[in-house]
Amino acid sequence: MTEDTTETELDVDALQTKLATVREEVGRRLVGQQQVLDELLACLLADGNALLESNPGLAKTLTVRTLANVTDLSFSRIQNTPDLMPSDITGTEIIREDATGGREFVFEQGPVFANVVLADEINRATPKTQAALLEAMEEGQVTAAGETRALPEPFFVMATQNPIEQEGTYPLPEAQMDRFLLKILVDYPSVDEELTVVDRYTGRVDEAIPVEQVLTREELRDAQRLTREVPIAEDIRERAVELVRATREADHIEYGASPRASMALVVTAKARALIEGRAYVSEADIERMARPVLRHRVVVDFRAERDGMTPDEAVGELL
Repeated sequence: MTEDTTETELDVDALQTKLATVREEVGRRLVGQQQVLDELLACLLADGNALLESNPGLAKTLTVRTLANVTDLSFSRIQNTPDLMPSDITGTEIIREDATGGREFVFEQGPVFANVVLADEINRATPKTQAALLEAMEEGQVTAAGETRALPEPFFVMATQNPIEQEGTYPLPEAQMDRFLLKILVDYPSVDEELTVVDRYTGRVDEAIPVEQVLTREELRDAQRLTREVPIAEDIRERAVELVRATREADHIEYGASPRASMALVVTAKARALIEGRAYVSEADIERMARPVLRHRVVVDFRAERDGMTPDEAVGELL
């Protein structure tokens, strides 16, 4: 028993060292946005998908691409538009000639066949195309050309969306929003950070800033296993569940969160503990992850919305 515990602790120590190095490597390209990076890392460790919301031009693509680079994961980007078809994402059969001059149908894989898929501006795609992507997220497979095809493992979707009040968008229904482990808000940088961005990317640049691979795919799978094994005290787990249940009873919330939110809150709290260099979950981990876990799973009622209350503020009151 003692030997097993020691081995696990050594594995956790090594993982925490690698996670700190991941943050450093991503920081070579990304200025600021540490909270966004930590929440994306929590998604990777918890084997979940993330929805990033912000205005354009805040380095969401750079962040996700760099995170894929340092974790040895293949990367693809889907630019969603109203005329994008589901087959443009999943792939389609094409006719190809072989060496003898004969013809055969060959399945041409779509961009969804990658470890990390950045679905840019997902709320600009039609509901039918959104559904095809969300099926891939939920099932880890796609059905195309009459066959079911498994997606690479591990598989993550990092989707971005513009604020829903912008024109030409198709807001995701609440049931589909619930498929995302976290909803991450990307804010504007501070003055000093923006000055650093300007200095770094407007001077003489011969090539992209290089980053080193820190985690292999196999190590990432081990990291996901270790995340699930992080211990959590009974009272802290109960508080997480009570918080989610409170969203169903609050007067200013029309629709509360499902048990899926309880699971998401606990597992992402475990991931945050590892990122912060601890091998146990604290109450601060629950409080820190509550908003990104719940902000897209609760709907405030019309009176609270009329008064300007946001989902984050509603969750804050419950905390």
